[in-house]
Amino acid sequence: MIETRYLKDNIQNIQKLMSIPALKNFETRYLGKLLKLSKIREYEDGEKIIKEGDRDPWLYFLLAGSVRVSKEEVEITRLVKIGELFGEMRIIDSLKRSATVTAIGRTTCIAVNTMAGEKLEGDGADHDERLDFLLLLYRIFAEYMSIRLRATNEELIKTKQDLQRIREEKMNVIIRRHIEGSQQ
Repeated sequence: MIETRYLKDNIQNIQKLMSIPALKNFETRYLGKLLKLSKIREYEDGEKIIKEGDRDPWLYFLLAGSVRVSKEEVEITRLVKIGELFGEMRIIDSLKRSATVTAIGRTTCIAVNTMAGEKLEGDGADHDERLDFLLLLYRIFAEYMSIRLRATNEELIKTKQDLQRIREEKMNVIIRRHIEGSQQ
């Protein structure tokens, strides 16, 4: 992994953040705060970004490339869209990382250190501004989790329908064999 220092609050970096769909509605002052907690990280193909079971404070936005999300070495999904968020569950529930995230090809992310609160406090921001900033971050988490939960529900429904179809086919085979056996 190649990593920058914490990013500076400047117009070029703010414009980069504004290109991320999840952050486009942030006010520039909040984007500046986010920058102070962020680093750019580049990963090579196959490099682990997050390891299942770890405890770390990093939240990620995908800038380039794609990632594979897996649990117990079974692929769950791939994230390929610029600006997609990952690593948020650990931030919300403080539990160990629930999945491994691996770079597919060269991958670049913005990594946000969610435990670096002193960087926010050190810039003279008042308590209400810090709370507003954190509420915006949690809103982003909630939006992404809602999208992912809906997708998971759709996948669960499809899997249950497939299972029901397989059960019916198996039952039909058993009935047909029983009928054929009783006719002999």
